[in-house]
Amino acid sequence: MAAGEGRRMVSKIPKPLHKVCGKELIRYPVELLQAMGVGRIVIVASPTTAPMIGELLGDDADYVIQPEPLGTGDAAAWGVGALPPDVMNLVLLGSDSPLIRLESVRQLIDSHESLGNQMTLLTAADMMAPDLGRIVRNETGQVMDLIEATDWKGDQYDPTEVNAGVYCFERQWLARCLEGLQPTTNGEKYLTSLVSLAASEGHRVDGVASEMPEEIFGVNDRVQLAQVEAVMQWQVIERLMRSGVTVQDPASVYIDADVAIGQDTVIRPNTTLLGRTRIGEDCEIGPNSIIQDSTIASGCRVTASMLEEATLEDGVDVGPFSHLRPGAYLESGVHIGNYVEVKESRLGQGVLAGHFSYLGDASIGAGTNIGAGTITCNFDGKDKHRTEIGHGAFIGCDTLLVAPVSVGSGAATGAGAVVNRDVPDDLLAVGVPARIMTRKPQIDRTDSTE
Repeated sequence: MAAGEGRRMVSKIPKPLHKVCGKELIRYPVELLQAMGVGRIVIVASPTTAPMIGELLGDDADYVIQPEPLGTGDAAAWGVGALPPDVMNLVLLGSDSPLIRLESVRQLIDSHESLGNQMTLLTAADMMAPDLGRIVRNETGQVMDLIEATDWKGDQYDPTEVNAGVYCFERQWLARCLEGLQPTTNGEKYLTSLVSLAASEGHRVDGVASEMPEEIFGVNDRVQLAQVEAVMQWQVIERLMRSGVTVQDPASVYIDADVAIGQDTVIRPNTTLLGRTRIGEDCEIGPNSIIQDSTIASGCRVTASMLEEATLEDGVDVGPFSHLRPGAYLESGVHIGNYVEVKESRLGQGVLAGHFSYLGDASIGAGTNIGAGTITCNFDGKDKHRTEIGHGAFIGCDTLLVAPVSVGSGAATGAGAVVNRDVPDDLLAVGVPARIMTRKPQIDRTDSTE
């Protein structure tokens, strides 16, 4: 259910679209149900949120609009009405509880079906949760009532069993009860009212206690958003460490939920890994690195640098203080030193760029050396142009490559050259503007700074 207005978030963004560990809140219950193999997922949304949620999830779910915000009971009625008639039981989750575990929902369903309940709730025992409803049981342990936090007259911080907001229902019973559900004084219908209704009619309502109580934490405001994120962040880092990843200082590292990291990789302090970043085995990432939606193969090192939508093959070395922007592709063995920026460029195997350079919209052949201060001048004020450099070339310090331009395989440029014409294979370009020498002098390649 994702039709609530979420006013306490004080945001122009609908609450289901706020993110925890890099993923929108609404994605967590949808992905959980998909992992369980649920045949049909229906999202109840408001007229405002439905288009945005639909754009995010696409065909992963069906969408039903609750025309007016008349409470969770009304929202559930709209959702049930969209289900095909052969559905016997249904699971109902909110869109603001991203910590709910698949294991708990499976346990809830198993208990519901084995006991033949009309209604089964996920609960958490001995919780101090002043904004959650309290479970009331009789002397035999049967669930008899659910008292909303706003209606509780006692101490709100007394530990008690609380409602997690995850339910399993017998479909026909739910549909009948929702039709007769009466609104409260504020005009809204609440799903939780069904507990006392079922108990009064002699129907069986059961509560299944979570084995990990913190999973019931939901998001109603920005404070709870941060609290939930802190819990999930530790879960993400713990999962990675138990799978063979070293996280040197978990308190200073931030890793999104969809990040994957290979065995024996080390994550140094103050490192942020975002989006769908993929990192192979035996890498060293950080300290002080930010990597977003990038793919890093095995045996790489990224030190105090930023990567955005970049790809690194095996054995690449980046940093410190370099920036790989979208479209940067570094083949195996590439070395990027300090203060180098790469954008929409492919660097061939073993390319060296050790010092403060800009390489944009370029293709650079294997074994080429990029001297300090090299700039591909790719923008003429209106359009972007490409630079093509062959394999084994030697680009001298402070070379300006005025695109569109090419430097052939084995060719070289002198220090400070402004290259605005193509340089053929194995020749040398020197001067401002550069002129082509008929014979290239022998270059000592043992020094990679030029």
